[in-house]
Amino acid sequence: MLVIIRKLADGIISLSAALGALGLIFEVIIILADVIGRAMGSPLYGSQDIVTMTMVILLFGAMALCDRQGGHISVDLFERSYPAVLNRLIDVFSALLGTVIFVGIAYAVNESAKISTMLNLSTNLLLIPKAWFQNGLSIFALITAAGMALRAVELTLSGRDIRKVDTDKGDAA
Repeated sequence: MLVIIRKLADGIISLSAALGALGLIFEVIIILADVIGRAMGSPLYGSQDIVTMTMVILLFGAMALCDRQGGHISVDLFERSYPAVLNRLIDVFSALLGTVIFVGIAYAVNESAKISTMLNLSTNLLLIPKAWFQNGLSIFALITAAGMALRAVELTLSGRDIRKVDTDKGDAA
C-alpha cells in the first residue's frame, strides 16, 4: 500500500516540478526578451509583473522535489555520534515539522488569496489577479507538506528514507 502511495506521490511531485521547470523556462524567455528590448530602447512592457508572478511557480513548484531528493539544508554534525534510532527519530520529527510549516504556509497564503479576491488585487502593470498565483502557491505548499508527511510515515513504518534510497542503492522506488 505504501509503495502505491509513494508512486502516486512521486507522480504528483514530478508534475509539480515540471510546472516549476516550465516557469523557469518562461521566466528566462521573458527576461531575455526584456534585456534585448532594453538594449534596443524598448523594454518588454510588464516584464516585472510576469517575472514576479512566475517566480512563485518556479520556487514552490520545485519545493516538493527538493525535499524528495534531500536537497534541503541539513546539519549532520552529530549524526555519526548518535545511534541510528535517534537519527531516525530526528528525521521523522523534522519531516513532521516541515509538514506543519508548509501546511501553515498554505493556510496563510490561502487566506491572503481570499483577501486578494475580495479586494480585487492584481499586478501593477498587466493587472494579473494575484489570487491565481497565491492559490497556486497554496497547492504547491500542500504538495510539499504531503510529501514530507509521507516521508515521516515511511521512516516510521519501514525505516526507509526516500531521500537516501535512490542515491545510495540505485533503487527507483
